[in-house]
Amino acid sequence: MSSGQWTTHHVVLDAATVTKRFRRGSCEGATREWRALELLARHAPGLAPVPVRADLTADEPVVVMSRLSGRPLRGLPLGDDQVGALAAAMARATEAVPRDVLAGVPPRRGHPGELIGHVRAWFPTARPHAGRVVGAAMDQGMEWLAGSGEAACRGPRLPGVFGRGDGNPANFLWDGRRVLMVDFEDSGRSDRAFELAEITEHVGSWVEEQPLDVASFLGHFDLTADESAQLVTYRRLLALVWLFLLTFDDPQAPRNPPGTAARQAARLRELLA
Repeated sequence: MSSGQWTTHHVVLDAATVTKRFRRGSCEGATREWRALELLARHAPGLAPVPVRADLTADEPVVVMSRLSGRPLRGLPLGDDQVGALAAAMARATEAVPRDVLAGVPPRRGHPGELIGHVRAWFPTARPHAGRVVGAAMDQGMEWLAGSGEAACRGPRLPGVFGRGDGNPANFLWDGRRVLMVDFEDSGRSDRAFELAEITEHVGSWVEEQPLDVASFLGHFDLTADESAQLVTYRRLLALVWLFLLTFDDPQAPRNPPGTAARQAARLRELLA
């Protein structure tokens, strides 16, 4: 789950390659990026950039990959073709890596347990400045978490899948026929319900003039009963996380339209109903 306030790297675009130079001390993010590129090149070729070279031990780690063509989904009209292609890309990514290989992949960053810790740490600082509408939604979300939410987030255990670690539609590229993926610095082992929930609840999926059709997108997946139940839980958790993230938006340089936090509050309340 990527937020603009957490800048972790600098990108240089050449004609054929992309170079990501990570911040000093960001070896973990660079390692996750490189591992994901290698896994997808081996098990889902063509879905993501091809890994070219990396220096993961440098003070400022570097990952070089091939450059993909395409337009980011964020800001594009998302019709049936785009939604179907996004679902196909996610299905391929989550199904591609064999389970014996996946067993050696660490959990993704921003997994549910980590997010629960974040919101609990953020609440005492964020709540006094949240305002009436956003604050009331925060209270409702935290009450849910303290009640049934945390236990629901931690079970049942679902089959592991490769998780790209970021639901931002800006990191999915439409080439006119299919959707490709970039940006894997938070990637790792996950489950399918969480990866789908992260896409549906990313602010970039609904804040644009033509938001993602969530029902259409999720309709492309044959979820088990456990996955369907966890999807609802994960969407609630991620909506709560985004409510906090939006309150941290710099009012002098906002990344989202005015009123987005209030709209997020309404979205969370609807999911909790």
